[in-house]
Amino acid sequence: MNLLEKEDLIRTKAEELESTSPEEIIAWAVRTFPNITFACSFGAEDVVLVDMLQKISPETDIFYLDTDFHFKETYDTRDALADRYELDFVRVSPKITPEEQARQFGDELWKADPNACCNIRKVEPLTRILSQYDAWITGIRRDQAPTRANAKKIEYDSKFGLVKFNPIADWTSEDVWQYIRDNNVIYNPLHDRNYPSIGCEYCTRQVMPGEDPRAGRWSGSEKTECGLHK
Repeated sequence: MNLLEKEDLIRTKAEELESTSPEEIIAWAVRTFPNITFACSFGAEDVVLVDMLQKISPETDIFYLDTDFHFKETYDTRDALADRYELDFVRVSPKITPEEQARQFGDELWKADPNACCNIRKVEPLTRILSQYDAWITGIRRDQAPTRANAKKIEYDSKFGLVKFNPIADWTSEDVWQYIRDNNVIYNPLHDRNYPSIGCEYCTRQVMPGEDPRAGRWSGSEKTECGLHK
């Protein structure tokens, strides 16, 4: 299938499947693009998709970007999910260690230049792993941020050159938590401590009552996305 044929198929299916369930979209995705992967951050949305994938296509690869800067609770959530589903998450690491990064760019690059830090520890590793696949699945939702408001459930990801599936794009936060409760899904305990959006430890803070749910990410800077989603 060439690029034009792919884009044609994606446009057609995006309209057709817009009102269908995430499970139906995942089933179509793994059937149509067997060489597909899921990018898991171990946040609430992504643990929902881990649970769905295990019920629909347990053989599908699930990877995570190990920035070396995650909260302990995030690694604990990874391990608990791996135990429950007998999963081997694919670990994707940056090309340089935190120590090498500090030597090359100075201490606390995440403060001095958060975009550069994200590029080293997230964007480059993601580009590398996605080059091995024809499609990927993400947990982004339209109401998470203005930058995600126009996300389609199926789209061509021109940034990384492959098909992108956002099965729960139209879900609300309450939809996510209802699924977690109904299916007894393991989730990151930081969510119970006012961390609605969880990234690296150095760039994530608790969100106070009345604040935007993503206010805790890169607080104090103009940065709103890590660069993984265009």
